Amino acid sequence: MAAVAKGNATYMSARTAPLKSGEQTIEIKLAHSPDSDDAFMFYALATHKLPTPGYKYTHVLSDIQTLNEAALTETYDVTAVSFAAYPSIRDKYVLVDCGASFGEGYGPMVVAAKSMKKEDIKGKRIAVPGLKTTAYLSLKLYEPNFEAVVMPFDKILDAVQDELVDAGLLIHEGQLMYGKMGLHKVLDLGIWWQEQTGMPLPLGGNAVRKALGPELGRLISKTIRDSVSYGLDHREDALKYAMQFARDMEIELADQFVGMYVNKWTLGYGEKGKQAVQELITRGTQAGILPAPDTVEFLAES
Repeated sequence: MAAVAKGNATYMSARTAPLKSGEQTIEIKLAHSPDSDDAFMFYALATHKLPTPGYKYTHVLSDIQTLNEAALTETYDVTAVSFAAYPSIRDKYVLVDCGASFGEGYGPMVVAAKSMKKEDIKGKRIAVPGLKTTAYLSLKLYEPNFEAVVMPFDKILDAVQDELVDAGLLIHEGQLMYGKMGLHKVLDLGIWWQEQTGMPLPLGGNAVRKALGPELGRLISKTIRDSVSYGLDHREDALKYAMQFARDMEIELADQFVGMYVNKWTLGYGEKGKQAVQELITRGTQAGILPAPDTVEFLAES
């Protein structure tokens, strides 16, 4: 990708001023999910409401499991990533302190076609959106013994309705739409996590390649934070833009979904958010689900 080759020295000095004559714009490949909340978050950046002198941000949209796998080979300069996938890429990427999704008293949930108790999850065939997702990690922490059936996240509702699996683990807007399909909630992992820890459940964040250097990393982080802030300040316009990614949701439901995952936690983790990420990684490591060590690195502020 030309200007973004690994180790390219031009990345080591972040531009904040307009280009001089003869200078080239540097491309930053930014990958995130094709969802209404991510679209809302990056509205200002994607529609050029936010000036980025010296840099061109190219948006790449893909589901979170695919992005988790792509991060293993540093495919993108900055990428959305499940916190559960972070330990596998910590040598290549550092977490930035904005752009994250936290579930505060809500989160990924298990649903079934028939009424089922939480205790009945054990041993069941459960559709999951990927083995590196935080949703899967959370469910494994709750109940280690179940048969995971991996499938695209947007196929899980239908699989549950058609009883191809005993239950399904829902992420994204499926958490709001299962009721319309006559499905039954079995467990909300965001509620369980809050009861266990008193903290929000950290689901996914943004990570930037370490090879870009801390100065450019901080510039990218500021750009993401500014884009989130712009969307929140221009909510109506940002929501209209996000509707093209809302996958059959009415605007009221999309607004509710965006409000769940673009909020104060998205602007900045704060100490509590960072503690929640550390707690998730530590518990996953201690359970043998995540690779050791349990260290978590956030990009240092300037």
